[in-house]
Amino acid sequence: MEVERDLHMMKGIDQNSYAKNSSLQRTITTQASPVIEESAREVYNRLSPKCFMMAEMGCSSGPNALLAISRIIDVIDEASQSINQQCPQFGVHLNDLPGNDFNSLFDLLPSFKNAIEAAKGSNFTPCFVTGIPKSFFGRVFPDDFLHFVHSSYGVHFLSQVPNGLVSENGEALNQRNIYIAKTSPPELHKAYYAQFKKDFTLFLSSRSREIVFGGGMVLVFIGSFDSDDHDSIYELLGSTLHDMVLEGLIEKEKLDNFNIPFYSPTVDEVRKLVEDEGSFALNKLEAFTTDWSVDTSQNPEIRAKFVGKTIRAVAEPLLTTTFSPAVIDNLFLLFETRVKVRKAEKRDEYFNIVLSVTEKE
Repeated sequence: MEVERDLHMMKGIDQNSYAKNSSLQRTITTQASPVIEESAREVYNRLSPKCFMMAEMGCSSGPNALLAISRIIDVIDEASQSINQQCPQFGVHLNDLPGNDFNSLFDLLPSFKNAIEAAKGSNFTPCFVTGIPKSFFGRVFPDDFLHFVHSSYGVHFLSQVPNGLVSENGEALNQRNIYIAKTSPPELHKAYYAQFKKDFTLFLSSRSREIVFGGGMVLVFIGSFDSDDHDSIYELLGSTLHDMVLEGLIEKEKLDNFNIPFYSPTVDEVRKLVEDEGSFALNKLEAFTTDWSVDTSQNPEIRAKFVGKTIRAVAEPLLTTTFSPAVIDNLFLLFETRVKVRKAEKRDEYFNIVLSVTEKE
C-alpha cells in the first residue's frame, strides 16, 4: 500500500461512491458547525482581512467539501454587515491527496457559485476557488498565507501504515485484524500512536507556518474514549475478513499483513500533542458521539446497509490494494449482516473530537 496514492474515497457519483454515501460525514460537520462558525467569526473580527483566505484540508470529492465553506462565508458576511463593513473577498483552497477525485469536486463549483448568488445577489463579493493535490503532512501553502483552516474527518488518517507491525521473526503482530483490536498486542498500539504523534505534530507545525498570527483552525476527527479501548467499526470489518479467511475466500497471509492507516486518539492525547508542539493556543477541545447509522429508518436491514455503504465508500480503495476486487461485494454483504447483529446487541457510536486553535507565533 502506498498511502499517498491509494488513500482516497470512492470516486465518481455511482451507488458506491463517496459522493452518494457520505451523509454521516455531513452530519458530523453539521454537529461541529457551532465551533467552526465561532472560530471563523473570531478570526474575521480580529484580523478584518480584505481577502479571507481559507483552506479545506482533506476535502474529498463529495458535496460535503463545500458545506463548511458555505457556512463560513455566511458567518463572515453577517459579521461584516454587523459593523457596516464591506464583506471581504474569499480565497478557498481545496486540498487533498493527488488520488482524490478533483474532477467530480470541480463539477460542483457552478452550483456552489449559483447558490451563493441566489442567496446574496449576483454582485456579492468574489469567491476564488482552487484545488491543491498534495499531502497535508508537510507544507502546502506559503508562509503567513491563510486566515483559517478547516478539516473534517481527515487527520485521523495516517501518512503511512505504522512501522513495527512485524515481529523479529517476521510474523505479523496483528493477525486476524486490520486495526487495533481487543486481541492486538500492546506493541501494536504503541506503533500506531507513534505514527499518529509524528504525523499530527508535522501537521500542526506545517499549518503554523502557513496561518497568519491570530488565524484559526478547526479540526474534526474520530477519537477514542480510552487509549486502551479502540473498539471501532474497523475491528468489525477485520473480523468479517477473518470469517472469509475461514471460508477460504481470501488468503490468511493477506489479512495478517493488511493494516488500515488510521488512528483514533483520545482527547488527552490530542491536548498533549497540541501543547507539546506549542504553535497554537487551545480554544476548545470537545467531544460528541454519533451513532454508526444516521439513517432515520428503524428497519435494522436498512440501517445495516447504510453503515456498510458508508464504510465501503471509505475503505474499498485501500482494501483493493491487497484483496481481489472480486471479493468486495461479498465482503460487504457479510459485513452488513454482522453490523445488523451487533446493533441489535448494543448501541455503537463514533466518538468525535472537535479541536479549535489559534496561531500564536
